[in-house]
Amino acid sequence: MAYYRRVGSVPPKRHTQHRTPDGGLYYEELMGEEGFSSDSSLLYHRGIPSAIVDSRVWELPETSTTPNHPLKPRHLKLHDLFPKETWAETDVVTGRRLVLGNADVRLSYVVSTKDSPLYRNASGDEIVYVESGQATVETVFGSLEATSGDYVFLPMSTTHRWLPHGDGPLRAYAIEAGSHIAPPTRYLSRHGQFLEHAPYCERDLHGPAEPLLREGTDVEVYVKHRVGGGIGGSVLVYPEHPFDVVGWDGCLYPFTFSVHDFEPITGRVHQPPPVHQAFEGTNFVICNFVPRKVDYHPLSVPVPYYHSNVDSDEIMFYCGGDYEARKGSGIGQGSISWHPGGHSHGPQPGAVEKSLGAEFFDELAVMVDTFRPLELGEGGLACEDPNYAWTWSGRGPAQ
Repeated sequence: MAYYRRVGSVPPKRHTQHRTPDGGLYYEELMGEEGFSSDSSLLYHRGIPSAIVDSRVWELPETSTTPNHPLKPRHLKLHDLFPKETWAETDVVTGRRLVLGNADVRLSYVVSTKDSPLYRNASGDEIVYVESGQATVETVFGSLEATSGDYVFLPMSTTHRWLPHGDGPLRAYAIEAGSHIAPPTRYLSRHGQFLEHAPYCERDLHGPAEPLLREGTDVEVYVKHRVGGGIGGSVLVYPEHPFDVVGWDGCLYPFTFSVHDFEPITGRVHQPPPVHQAFEGTNFVICNFVPRKVDYHPLSVPVPYYHSNVDSDEIMFYCGGDYEARKGSGIGQGSISWHPGGHSHGPQPGAVEKSLGAEFFDELAVMVDTFRPLELGEGGLACEDPNYAWTWSGRGPAQ
């Protein structure tokens, strides 16, 4: 998005000499999208950013997927994936377990108290939602502080690492795109400024405030990248620490955005899911369902109407509050409901009647809608509630 920031030491004019205190040169690097035709930033390094001394294969965690066949809605219980005894040996990068994925987006989950290695996703942008816990996210642009309810936006190829801290573990829901991620275009001016009707604005985005300089030699960076028509991993070894940027400026950088700063759009009757949208990527969108005043027409029905969203799979990650439409289905904190295209879905039996007269919903959920079918990753297969598909009818195929 075209929101300019400047941090640290940069020369008065781009692509000109930038001298160190002892008269040497800093090395300018352009980090830009879409082949010099979209957002970019200029970073000024102490060392040559392309210098490496080794490269080896990083065997990624299991990335295979299983089709949703036969077709049915599913409930995945993410909190079952990481028992407490695994937290200290799991990090937010290498410990992710793939829950759902397709060629456009991969949804993973991880619970960790361990510092991650340096990491760069060169296959697309990432947004990581912090369900609970705290972390410092060190990046080549500077540090970010992340806490419960924060989205951490990491542009494609941003070198970074996760350092959890605080009393509890870091619970993170990673949305990895095969593309770039941005705010919905309908909320932006033709020059990229947030418009007045947008549910959040530039003030809600918190980028690095100062450079982050680290020392080190033969430093490993884990890189996820495109290979053979899919995603592969490599470990690149740099002779000097890649966190050597003395300054940068531009419109491309990591930031945090709190779901609690998203201002809900409501109406007299039930509003459709696009009013909850926060971000979009190629063939998918990300939406926030936050605590809000609900429909105030005297005959309104506050919970969603039944809908067959024929082009989309709908994935709802429940991360706080009490979701009215799913009462009685076993869904709770840490659950994912997956309602696929080709299947009509909506409130659980009795939820419509119970919602009548409600004035406020105290619920928090992150929704991803995809425009191509998703498939189950190994993490999704490992934590499925097998009874969810039958909760609307009260009976399953064996009865």
